[in-house]
Amino acid sequence: MFGDMMGMMSKLKEAQAKVEETKKRLDTVLVDEKSNDGLLKVTLTANRTIKSIDVSDELLQDKEQLEDYLIMTLNKAITKATNISEAELAAAAKDGMPNIPGM
Repeated sequence: MFGDMMGMMSKLKEAQAKVEETKKRLDTVLVDEKSNDGLLKVTLTANRTIKSIDVSDELLQDKEQLEDYLIMTLNKAITKATNISEAELAAAAKDGMPNIPGM
């Protein structure tokens, strides 16, 4: 039984290490999102750090329109990035988890 506990603890540490590696890797996964008409493009990492925002000159003429575009496009990009991050972290955690009966 003690050996089983040591094995499980080792597996848990492996899972934690995999999750940490995945978090670091997600900093290099880029998510691009554009407005429907292509006037605004944002790029962020799967860890939801904004890397770039490209605004067409046309949008610079109307502050309210630009704000609306930023909100819509950033929210779509954040949703994509969150979905990628959650899926990757769940896979990393599940892959390294020990087989514990009842869990």
